[in-house]
Amino acid sequence: MSIIAKWVSDLGGFAQKRQLVRLGATDASLTAAVRSGAVLRARNGWYATVDQRAPEFMAVRIGGRLTGLSAVRAAGGWVLERNGPLHVSVPRNAARLRSPRNRRVALTARYKHGVIVHWDDADIRDAGSATAVGLQDALLRVIADEDIETAVAALDWALHTARIELSDLDRILARLPTRYQYLRNWVDPACESLPESLSRTRLRLLGHHVASQAELSTAERVDLVIDGTVGLETDGEEFHWDRFLADRLKDIQILREGLIPIRLPAKVVFYNWPLAVAAIRAALPLRANFGNSGSCGEPCGARSPVPRVPRAERLALARGS
Repeated sequence: MSIIAKWVSDLGGFAQKRQLVRLGATDASLTAAVRSGAVLRARNGWYATVDQRAPEFMAVRIGGRLTGLSAVRAAGGWVLERNGPLHVSVPRNAARLRSPRNRRVALTARYKHGVIVHWDDADIRDAGSATAVGLQDALLRVIADEDIETAVAALDWALHTARIELSDLDRILARLPTRYQYLRNWVDPACESLPESLSRTRLRLLGHHVASQAELSTAERVDLVIDGTVGLETDGEEFHWDRFLADRLKDIQILREGLIPIRLPAKVVFYNWPLAVAAIRAALPLRANFGNSGSCGEPCGARSPVPRVPRAERLALARGS
């Protein structure tokens, strides 16, 4: 590894020319490092050692930083859409924006190259890294731009992984119009996965009472209990054979405690939600044969009022109708 590449890697994979000059780089050594392929020139004055197809690289090449859903995705957040537009934050006075794939091609209103540019105030620059805005700023953008299930999933992830606290969420919501305050009652820090989050939000939008992480008598927890009747488990994106027996024993325990067990693979939640809804609706009447309520959840058929959700935020409802 060349010394230039090492310096860039030590700085997080991206470095501005002035940073490298302070470390001892010269124009000649920078040019040589680029020509040899040791580093890439993202744009004038910026050098990188990361793959030029990475969202962070493309954001820097454009002349900004990742924001919104792109920043959450790059941070490992729970995002269903993997091939959506690239959300990039740039200062209001930014100029010479470039295509994410070619620094010699201008990014214009006519040729957007799959990029959504957000012109942000200077205070956004005070947080985050060289490649992404601060997480709270990114989440604010997700809340403002995305549908309810996408926003809730991103917030569930941030809270569950302790990247933010509920007090941070309150501060984020305080920066937004009052119509977004309802989200405070839709997030769940105990949520453990994207399919669980999406299922919870979609079922609540359909009017069901949903209890999260309900405890069984064995101290195990059920991902979701729906109307006190269905014990829903959502499997992750990858199937693990070492969990097969444990998961089936858990299904038996759910049944023993008076709930109808349903286990949904992540791909069903993600890409065939109507099938999931059909299975749940078919199971709900079966509880009548079980007698009284089990040890967790609400009595059969119990529903909680659906909080008022802005019309524009109810996009997820159509997916399960």
